[in-house]
Amino acid sequence: MIIAIDGPAASGKGTLARRLAAHYGLPHLDTGLLYRGTAAAVLASGGRLEDEAAAARAASGLDPARLGEDESLRGRPMGEAASVVAAHPAVRAALLDLQRAFAAQPGGAVLDGRDIGTVICPDAQVKLFVTASPEERARRRTRELDGRGEPADPAAILEDIRRRDERDSARSAAPLLKADDALMLDTTTLGVEQSFLAALALVEAKLRGRA
Repeated sequence: MIIAIDGPAASGKGTLARRLAAHYGLPHLDTGLLYRGTAAAVLASGGRLEDEAAAARAASGLDPARLGEDESLRGRPMGEAASVVAAHPAVRAALLDLQRAFAAQPGGAVLDGRDIGTVICPDAQVKLFVTASPEERARRRTRELDGRGEPADPAAILEDIRRRDERDSARSAAPLLKADDALMLDTTTLGVEQSFLAALALVEAKLRGRA
C-alpha cells in the first residue's frame, strides 16, 4: 500500500505521514528533506541556489539515509532554500527515481511532499492533500521554532509561508497541486491528535472503498 500525502509548508502533512506510517507499519519518506539536503549541499560547496546545474549535481550525490540525522535541515532558512532548488526541473528529475524506488519497496510506503500524488506516485492507493490557512501554518511554524530556541518573527514567517506557497504553486516543474483523486483534509482548526484521527478515517474509508 502506498499512501501519498501532499500539501503546503506547515500544514501538518509530515506529522500525519509519520503517524500513519507507524500505524500501518510502513516506511516513511519526508521528500522535503531531499530538497533541503540538496540546498544544504549547494551552499556548503559555495554554490548559488539559483544555479540549476550545481543543484542537480548536489541532488544526484545525496545520501538519503543521512538526511534525518541533520537537524540543521529542519530550520526555517533551509526550508526557504529548499523551495528555491525545488523549482529547478533538473533537480526534480534527479530525485525522481530515488523517490519512486522508495515507494516501490515490498509492502509499500508513506511519502509526503508537494508532488507525490501527482508525479511521484500517481497510482498510489491512497492520496491525501493536507492544508491549513496561511495564518495557522505561520503560527505552527512560529511555535516550532520557539521550541527549538530559534528566532521567530511571526510576521516574517507568515510572509515566508505565502512566498513559498506562491513559488511552489507557480513553478513549471511539478507544481504543488491537489491530485484529482486526492482526499482533502483541512487541519486549520484541528489539533495533532484530531488531525491524525481524521486522516486515519479518510485512509480507512478509501481502503474500504477499494475492497
